[in-house]
Amino acid sequence: MTDPNSTISQLPVKARILIVDDHVIVRQGIAQLVNREPDLDVCQEAGDADSAIAVLRETQVDLAIVDISLPGTSGIELVKLMRDAQPQLPVLVMSMHDEALYSDRAFRAGAKGYVMKQEATEKLLAAIRKILNGGVYVSDRMQTVMVQRFLNSGVDETVSFIDNLTDREFEILRMIGQGLTVAEIADKLGRSAKTVEAHRANLREKLGLKRAAELARFATQWVERGN
Repeated sequence: MTDPNSTISQLPVKARILIVDDHVIVRQGIAQLVNREPDLDVCQEAGDADSAIAVLRETQVDLAIVDISLPGTSGIELVKLMRDAQPQLPVLVMSMHDEALYSDRAFRAGAKGYVMKQEATEKLLAAIRKILNGGVYVSDRMQTVMVQRFLNSGVDETVSFIDNLTDREFEILRMIGQGLTVAEIADKLGRSAKTVEAHRANLREKLGLKRAAELARFATQWVERGN
């Protein structure tokens, strides 16, 4: 006689995934892609950092996919908060922003992988599975960049002015380089214009720039170079 529970016991255990992105359509698209896979399941979604942390307090997940550009607390900061909430939780950062700008920050925050949203879906699935298996995922392009940095490390070129910036200052520098005004930056970050102005002042001091126009020009050139 066949054990009625045997079929249930043979079902594959699916990895539970949390998606954090402030765009509902993006979350739904990723969820549809992931849920087609027999070994993966999007069990929770969140639109901001506070909601994501609330999920982690109530639910055990196997992997979190986090966007960088979130309202209020940034994705980079969220990675750190997630690691505090669940130290063993692997996090994959998925963003529209160039990995050359953000991947170092993401990895230093504790992420295990970085994928750009423009990448093919196969890359996302490959990254998810590699991280779930205990690995670290970087694109072929970034592997080449990292090797070059290692080879040049004797010249101490790996430490630059960017390393002296906080994650928030780094994010605001990028937004200034994209041409956003103080009011627009404040709105995107969910902070006051006064707070953004304080960060701009800190940036000028750290970069040795006296005027706001000099900071804007520097930020624009930096973003255009992709450094």
